[in-house]
Amino acid sequence: MKKFLSLFVLVSMLYVALPTFAGTHGTNGKVTGKSVGAGLLSLIVWPGIGQAVNNCSYDKNVTHAVLGLTGIFRIWSCYDAVVDRKGGVWKNRI
Repeated sequence: MKKFLSLFVLVSMLYVALPTFAGTHGTNGKVTGKSVGAGLLSLIVWPGIGQAVNNCSYDKNVTHAVLGLTGIFRIWSCYDAVVDRKGGVWKNRI
């Protein structure tokens, strides 16, 4: 029961924090097999790789790779790669 409650609290905290990232100035593309694979690369290997696979700008690739050091950024980078979001580099708040 403790594990379930801990997991529930963790997921709730992440869910509450996600809208803060939604204000970036990017536009979502289409979810394709390539973008899902790119998302998995960003989640499992390293953030920024998925953006490189999706042919994003150099600034965005580097920003995701550097912020990947935080650990939690992998989840956002995965989402960003899966929806193949264009734009939204550091000048526009990642």
